[in-house]
Amino acid sequence: MDIGDDVNPLLDVTFDGIHIMDGDIVSAKPEIDVMLKDENRFVPMNDTSEFDIYFIYPDGSKHTVTFDNLTAFFYPADSANLSKENTARAKLKKEFPVDGKYQLYVQGFDRGGNASGDNAYKISFEVINKPMISNVLNYPNPFTSSTRFVFTLTGSEVPQQMKITVYTVTGKVIKEVFISELGNLHIGSNLTQFAWDGTDQFGDKLANGLYFYKVEAVLNGKNMDHYDNGTDNYFKKGIGKMYLMR
Repeated sequence: MDIGDDVNPLLDVTFDGIHIMDGDIVSAKPEIDVMLKDENRFVPMNDTSEFDIYFIYPDGSKHTVTFDNLTAFFYPADSANLSKENTARAKLKKEFPVDGKYQLYVQGFDRGGNASGDNAYKISFEVINKPMISNVLNYPNPFTSSTRFVFTLTGSEVPQQMKITVYTVTGKVIKEVFISELGNLHIGSNLTQFAWDGTDQFGDKLANGLYFYKVEAVLNGKNMDHYDNGTDNYFKKGIGKMYLMR
């Protein structure tokens, strides 16, 4: 259909609300949102043919997405609100029971037949079904004013309880950080919103030097198993080291 439109629509893809990087670990049960926005304010984006979506599984097989209202849902643009926005959305509620590396391909089209890009959006991701947590690193390390915590989660559920305990070299507990302070966690790589500023439980500044920390993560009443992301050589019996240098 020729509607005098030669502008490409805009495509956006998120996994559980996150823009992932190629090769990232994602949830084994992710919610994938695909948004296709068109600048045309007269012809609504309201047809499922606007999306061409498929997955390549670890065994190389191709799995095309069909909108069945069970695992894939289509939300057309609001025809009464085109002056503000002309956006169609696809929501995919997937389950990947097989561990391995997958690929997602997405191409979007507006009603004039314009593709969202010369090439389809393509991204690889990894699924590990077993719930695990990697070593928790602090970054930067050494630090002067503050440091955040970096770690990886696998599976499909984040821990229900998590605590980071900071000790002196003599074993005295000086700080406990709980999951409610860390910010929103998700499967994959996490950088906490919480930043430790080198103060104790009472807000007093600590002396420069070496401190140890230990992490506990609990899911469904059990301590989460360890996920080896290649950082084990920085830890001894699960204990990490951080250096405060103001």
